[in-house]
Amino acid sequence: MAENLVIVESPSKAKTIEKYLGKKFKVIASMGHVRDLPKSQMGIEIENDYNPKYITIRGKGPVLKDLRSAAKKAKKIYLAADPDREGEAIAWHIANTLNIDITSDCRVVFNEITKEAIKESFKKPRPINMNLVDAQQARRVLDRLVGYNISPLLWKKVKKGLSAGRVQSVALRLIIEREKEITVFQPEEYWSIKSKAISKKNTFDTFFYGINGKKLELSSENDVNNVLSQIDGNDFTVQSVTRKERKRNPATAFTTSLLQQEAARKLNMRAKKTMMIAQQLYEGISLGSGGQVGLITYMRTDSTRISDVAAEEAKSYIKDTYGADYIATNKKSEKKSDKVQDAHEAIRPTSTLRTPDTIKAHVSRDQYRLYKLIWERFIASQMASAILDTVKVDLINNDVQFRANGSVVKFPGFMKVYIESNDDGTEEKDRILPPLKEGETVQLEEILPEQHFTQPPPRYTEARLVKTLEELGIGRPSTYVPTLETIQKRGYVSLDNKRFVPTELGQIVFDLVLEFFPEVINIEFTVQMEGDLDKIEDGNINWIQIIDNFYQGFEKHLVIAEKEMQKVEIKDEPAGEDCELCGSPMVFKMGRYGKFMACSNFPDCRNTKAIVKEIDVNCPNCKDGRIIERKSKKNRIFYGCNNYPECDFLSWDKPIARPCPKCENLLVEKKMKKGIQVQCVSCDYKEDQQV
Repeated sequence: MAENLVIVESPSKAKTIEKYLGKKFKVIASMGHVRDLPKSQMGIEIENDYNPKYITIRGKGPVLKDLRSAAKKAKKIYLAADPDREGEAIAWHIANTLNIDITSDCRVVFNEITKEAIKESFKKPRPINMNLVDAQQARRVLDRLVGYNISPLLWKKVKKGLSAGRVQSVALRLIIEREKEITVFQPEEYWSIKSKAISKKNTFDTFFYGINGKKLELSSENDVNNVLSQIDGNDFTVQSVTRKERKRNPATAFTTSLLQQEAARKLNMRAKKTMMIAQQLYEGISLGSGGQVGLITYMRTDSTRISDVAAEEAKSYIKDTYGADYIATNKKSEKKSDKVQDAHEAIRPTSTLRTPDTIKAHVSRDQYRLYKLIWERFIASQMASAILDTVKVDLINNDVQFRANGSVVKFPGFMKVYIESNDDGTEEKDRILPPLKEGETVQLEEILPEQHFTQPPPRYTEARLVKTLEELGIGRPSTYVPTLETIQKRGYVSLDNKRFVPTELGQIVFDLVLEFFPEVINIEFTVQMEGDLDKIEDGNINWIQIIDNFYQGFEKHLVIAEKEMQKVEIKDEPAGEDCELCGSPMVFKMGRYGKFMACSNFPDCRNTKAIVKEIDVNCPNCKDGRIIERKSKKNRIFYGCNNYPECDFLSWDKPIARPCPKCENLLVEKKMKKGIQVQCVSCDYKEDQQV
């Protein structure tokens, strides 16, 4: 019989840990939280120092029965939930449920599930850290006070099923304000002049720079014509060749936010999926005869710190695989921001020697892709900087200056393993220029002026929104995914081409919360509150004091809102057509994802239809028709003529109102892998890609 009982959250984690601890330990799973605040009521005794009233979670009876039974047989009980605030709170709830002394050495924590880390952690058990528990309690109580007071108001004044919360409301604010920026954006015209230069049969791209050595912006076609009129023939003289050596440093190992961003860019993974797979890699994967193995360190972290042991192992691997020149020298320690908790290391493989290829046969495709991303990023972070030779060439003709830039990797360094993506998902590539000398003559052919228009700021993708929240100091690694899920689940935003667009419902809720509860949606207030939670964790302030300071002002706003918030009637608007099933008038209704058409004879008739959306483009086929947005049976958007079936025009790409400047045919917005590009359907005309 096992003498020691270890309680973790998940069965896969239990299986991995039990293998390392041996026969004297029994490891079982609590399946997450066992106690929580009740769903049917606020569960906070405001008059009693905001005391939370915890209850056993429905359905957890059999789990608790097993835990109690196992606890009675054990001489010693260890609580090994995840090493963060929530994990500490889970351990505290289990301790209270099983009558374990929280001041005893009952808590073990580890940043990675490896034999060495597990064995070491059990040598240093500690009491439950009540500062961590209080920080988690404060967040739950704070969110409950906000959500369970504002949400019922929204139910009464708008519609059932709505909610408001600190972090979700700020996230919604960012999306709505970005949409306003896009709506009021006025595009400005600008031009560029590109040319192919030829030197001894070698061609390279060059661009207009300026006149008389001064950079000149081209804002109109007239500006372009003035420049072209000054060029005398096709011969240009090489005015200067400037060569420099540039270092490019590797990116740090992943934090939670960086992992979500890079997985979105490189692997096209949603944040929720990224974290689900990372959790699997952390808890353990069966590697055949090797059994269950934890492949990565803890995946909820805001630190880029790496342990000395991991750094030394990486250094040894790099030396053996690539050579000593590829090892980072004089690696600077990462500067810690005030917004970083630094409780855990960065996300890294538990063993450098466990390369992606060695585990590929034992994991799913997505597990392999994410592990490979984490492994390569970590190895690259410990490698030497890349050295690039850069060349800048200025070409002159009658005081008109064109410029060409080139760069060649002289020493790849970390780039041998991994290159971080840009925001558009692209990676820096070589731009090789032929050997050129000052005074040499080259020919410029195909001098091509191009008209451009400035683009509005892009809508938020999941990755961009997470990045912005992190930069502002809003939320923490464990809150990003729930925040994104909530604003979508409530119908406040929808995803269009993987970018967030606020719905009418989202705008209504935002306006009400902004008017009556400005502190809830205030970015500076939310950032300060995150800092206060960190202070609670550090033991520098009492959690009840933080909650009380907030609630005193919040309660006053509640009283005013109860009296003054007007009921918002989302009336059913006549759709101007009759139901084809029963003949009753069709109406526009507000749904979870915006407006839709439904029969006014509901519930006797349940006919619904999507709203036909015109995009203000004439049909290129029949000329008198209008292009409308439609949906296929598989819910995929396409574009067709409203004269269908008389006109059979169809396009999967969205047509736009202006014609192609080259051939006068239809322009469409084509969804590319890393953004949207305007292209002509008939000729080779293309515009700059929008991210």
